[in-house]
Amino acid sequence: MGKINTDGIIFDMDGTIWDNIPVFAGSWTRAAKEMGYDVEFTPEMLMGLFGKTMTDIADASIPDPDPAKRYKTLELCEEYEMADLAVSKMDTTYPGLEDVLEDLSKRVKLYIVSNCQAGYIETYLERSGHGKYFTDFICYGDNGLGKADNIKGLVAKNNIKHPVYIGDIQGDKDACDAAGVDFIWAAYGYGKSIDSYVAKIDDISQLKEIIE
Repeated sequence: MGKINTDGIIFDMDGTIWDNIPVFAGSWTRAAKEMGYDVEFTPEMLMGLFGKTMTDIADASIPDPDPAKRYKTLELCEEYEMADLAVSKMDTTYPGLEDVLEDLSKRVKLYIVSNCQAGYIETYLERSGHGKYFTDFICYGDNGLGKADNIKGLVAKNNIKHPVYIGDIQGDKDACDAAGVDFIWAAYGYGKSIDSYVAKIDDISQLKEIIE
């Protein structure tokens, strides 16, 4: 496989940069039960939900015909996950991530686009100390826009000529198609199969080797 030439690498969050499912399964289950729903958010269930917008997750997982109640429940899930993450001592970033970011940031600018809630990316940057490696980031919670629109917006704002996005699920690839951006599949993440990609990595460390 040839090297990829890019002036901007855009990262997904969950399943690409880190894996918080071991922390969040309990957070989400606790929130759902507090709101009166008998829903057990297993790690396997969350793996299938993460990457979607929060409203889509609520629609798919909270058994209530009232959308307002579904979204209110997801807001509590978010509140509990952030609280639990704040006190967790677990390093949930993928092994070797910082070495990759340090290496790549010397050669190309790095960005993040995620469908997460506002404050989630900032929490990662603060917990990890990785903020120095990234030039810019945006998420669904900041503006209510889906991943494709946020990729396009970030690319335009930062004048990226040859962007590439690294994500782990088919929804990431679909967003890249809609945004006209090449896609690298992080096959170590949550997605089981992707219809096409410019490169596939089975470990985050391999990213160093495929970027020009």
